[in-house]
Amino acid sequence: MGELKVIDNNEAGETAVQYIVVKIGNEQYGINIQYIDNIVKNQRITRVPKTQKYYKGVINLRGEIIPVMSIRIKLGLEADEYTDKTRIIIIKVENATIGIIVDQVNEVITLQEEDVEKVSHEKSDDANGYICGIGKSKGELVSLLDIVSLIAEKEN
Repeated sequence: MGELKVIDNNEAGETAVQYIVVKIGNEQYGINIQYIDNIVKNQRITRVPKTQKYYKGVINLRGEIIPVMSIRIKLGLEADEYTDKTRIIIIKVENATIGIIVDQVNEVITLQEEDVEKVSHEKSDDANGYICGIGKSKGELVSLLDIVSLIAEKEN
């Protein structure tokens, strides 16, 4: 009998990453699925005074108070337009939980390493400073958000 060889995904060099594709303004952005805890419909956001303008306030999600950020404002785009497709994506990064407002959640895509063009990081305040790569899926380009740097507080 021939020997059956089991290939461990890590041994084979696991290169596929799943992203949720969201629409923000007229652009499509990908968020690494490993950071996503939940996706909820838009709900009442309680304003918190004296916070950065991109913080919309907090929501109460099953008893947990979660701050909510407008990615549009953080990226320097026009203010959010709330529709029935607006969603709040709950992100968990390094023991921190934050909600981010997106115009629409489109789909989940799986990108292989060869489908992603890395972009160089010049730290800036515009949207390009928060993009870690450009993914190619079904003939369309998707800007991949560096979600950790997007939600991190910058000291001015």
